[in-house]
Amino acid sequence: MVQATVKSFSLEDFLAIPDTEPESEYFDHEIIQKPMPKGKHSAIQTEFAATINSVLRPKRMARAFSELRCTFGGLSIVPDISVFRWDRIVRDSSGEIANVFDIPPDWMIEILSPDQRQTKLVKKILFALANGTEVAWLLDPDDKVIFIYRANQALQVYDHPEQVLPMPDFASDLQLTVETIFSWLSE
Repeated sequence: MVQATVKSFSLEDFLAIPDTEPESEYFDHEIIQKPMPKGKHSAIQTEFAATINSVLRPKRMARAFSELRCTFGGLSIVPDISVFRWDRIVRDSSGEIANVFDIPPDWMIEILSPDQRQTKLVKKILFALANGTEVAWLLDPDDKVIFIYRANQALQVYDHPEQVLPMPDFASDLQLTVETIFSWLSE
């Protein structure tokens, strides 16, 4: 039997290779290309980031970024939406938003795509929580359910349209229900 040799990549090796479209992530010593977003995924991601920014950014409380590479804890991930408290937004020497974010997001939002495995997303979420992310959400557009993860707390499941979603402390001005989020698929 012939075994193929698999090149072991380091984080430095990964960061040196050209970006892919869609993005690739370095997780569990593997390079994993994210699936191409489909319609439901894209609609929720676009509306969610815009909603967060319309409420929190003018008050300089936080800012949402879509598909932002975050490299921390020896890994490099690209959450669908990364939200950073205003005072934690990485800036360059001129005070502008930096190109490289080497810290975990405060709030991480992942949207399950039809051809994506939930297990890998959950592992990525748990890793981020263990490395400083305060809260992470996993949205399943097909089943209309939202899983909310917090470090050292039980998983919360929101699957009734009228349920008001608990926001991170820094985002308390944002009020959303399960129905609001999934209504973005009908607009």
